[in-house]
Amino acid sequence: MGTTETDLLEQIGKAEESFTVRRVFGEPFEKDGVTVIPAARVQGAVGGGGGQAPGGEGGTGTGFATNTKPFGVFVIKDGEVGWRPAVDVNRMITGCQVVAIVALLTIRSIVKARLKAEMKASTVAALAAKLGATTG
Repeated sequence: MGTTETDLLEQIGKAEESFTVRRVFGEPFEKDGVTVIPAARVQGAVGGGGGQAPGGEGGTGTGFATNTKPFGVFVIKDGEVGWRPAVDVNRMITGCQVVAIVALLTIRSIVKARLKAEMKASTVAALAAKLGATTG
């Protein structure tokens, strides 16, 4: 294996080290007899590659990405373990906005349909009145 391939594998190995359980479970801390262990959701990907041009010049490259979000905490108190989920306020706000928009669009459709039906009924009534006046 050449030097560039070895360098590539070393770089990928370093990136993989970032995907450890230490990223998922944070350092526990204790206060007033209560131990808290933070937990997170961790996703990631690692990739790399290399090549050589026909002229003999070559190169390698690596990359990695991680995505972490707080998931919650384990709380240990008096020998009992409890779970407290993290609340994603942004997701809750977005969800409420979507529900509100759907509700407003639904109400709008209902109002338009009723207005259309009322206009049709009043038009029919006006035509019937005219016909009754001309035939009578």
